[in-house]
Amino acid sequence: MRTRKRYLLVRFAREGEGVTAVEFALIAPAFIALLYAIFQTALVFYAQQVLQTATLQAARQIMTGQAQSSNMTQSQFQQLVCQNAAGLFSCGGIYAAVQTFTSFPNVTMYNPITAGKFNSANMPYSPGVPGDVEVVQVFYQWPVWPGPLNFSLANAGATTDVLVATAAFRNEP
Repeated sequence: MRTRKRYLLVRFAREGEGVTAVEFALIAPAFIALLYAIFQTALVFYAQQVLQTATLQAARQIMTGQAQSSNMTQSQFQQLVCQNAAGLFSCGGIYAAVQTFTSFPNVTMYNPITAGKFNSANMPYSPGVPGDVEVVQVFYQWPVWPGPLNFSLANAGATTDVLVATAAFRNEP
């Protein structure tokens, strides 16, 4: 009987069928988590680039004085950014902060995140006059979902990543 048990153990150890399935079962969770992280990171980078491009296109209206001559409001500017964003964003979620400075060393960035939450109230909007230094920041709360192994890109709450696009320039004379 003892030799039979030994024979079965040796036979089990030498058997190769099913090894691939077992190896895949061991590796699959980490592989799926890595794929999820890659896809989510790529999507956030893509959205960030689209927002940056839309911001630069809209900021040109301020730089050339067209926004000032047409008395463009903050909400109209946000709509302009949304129009340039190729339908990737919900227009109601785009927020813009436009600040005027006298010189580039005096520039400070506006931070809408307080106590870990996004706060869209009281964002500055000052398109300035010719020769002013302008900093245009556009914010969007991008939804993210915690993935396998607790991977998350959220920086403002559990399921939100605030994307920021910035343009700094001197208004044309």
